[in-house]
Amino acid sequence: MSEMQDLLKESGYSEKAIEYYLNKVNVGELSESDAHAIYTGPCGDTMEIFLNVEDGVIKEAKFQAIGCAGAFSSGSALTERIIGMTLEEAEQIDEDKIIGYLGGIPNQKVHCTCLSKRTLQKAITDYKERKN
Repeated sequence: MSEMQDLLKESGYSEKAIEYYLNKVNVGELSESDAHAIYTGPCGDTMEIFLNVEDGVIKEAKFQAIGCAGAFSSGSALTERIIGMTLEEAEQIDEDKIIGYLGGIPNQKVHCTCLSKRTLQKAITDYKERKN
């Protein structure tokens, strides 16, 4: 294990959360997205989510963040999980489900799962507004 992995593990991140963070799963942007949102949480971390939706199903999801390992691992887990979901299914995701996908993160980083969930909700709202 690398020193970074050791530090993250000692801090309370699961192996899966560490993998998401180190591999930057779904980090990037979609140049022609169907939905887009940016949200800054109370801690100052900011997340941006891009979605491509076809027939009500999320086909692609990418994100960018200015934040800590918790923000990146939460964004990666969320975007990986919602690909293939309907918008309605994605709207039902809550912090506990994101933590479950991650396999655990430090208690003091749970707000990062809120950041990803709220940014997703804003992106879904953006999609619905564009379609009306």
